[in-house]
Amino acid sequence: MEEKTRCGWCLGDEIYLRYHDEEWGVPVHSDQKLFEHLMMESMQCGLNWLMMLRKREIFYQCFDRFDYKKIAEYGEEDVRRILETEGMIRSPRKVAAVIGNARQYMEVIEKFGSFDAYLWRYTEGRTLIYRSHMAGEGCAENQLSREISRDLKQRGFRYVGPITIYSHLQACGLINDHIPQCWRFQEINRMADVKVLP
Repeated sequence: MEEKTRCGWCLGDEIYLRYHDEEWGVPVHSDQKLFEHLMMESMQCGLNWLMMLRKREIFYQCFDRFDYKKIAEYGEEDVRRILETEGMIRSPRKVAAVIGNARQYMEVIEKFGSFDAYLWRYTEGRTLIYRSHMAGEGCAENQLSREISRDLKQRGFRYVGPITIYSHLQACGLINDHIPQCWRFQEINRMADVKVLP
């Protein structure tokens, strides 16, 4: 059987491979899943994504499977419980940010009807493909991620810098950054309403 061509970043680890093949770049419209991705990306700040994927079950355990309604009600006892969980990232600031972000997340939902509606309005509901990225000119952030980052920060979100938000847009399918040779590139395009930009 012919080996599929994949993006180079996912090679060498089974968890990365599975994430690349099954999740990365698939358009996400579930508020629950969007929150999960955003919080994992926020937790990643200063660390690496492979560690986040390996700790995902611990995050589920600590944060009620990223149920933002439950997390928004967390208090000091919950923070203590989370920080004492074996294998958990012991950062009081990040744990507090997840709780605070859950509260802000619910405010966005109240204003826009869903976080999905809030986020996807930036791309008019379409998945963006950049010709420059297809030509090998990747980036860690762009004007779109800076705009969304600025808006989220103004709404009180933390750990949502433009690089974090760019990763979020890639992961949740607002940007298809699979390399054109990757078997998932066309798969994602078939799932989405695609808009090609310079």
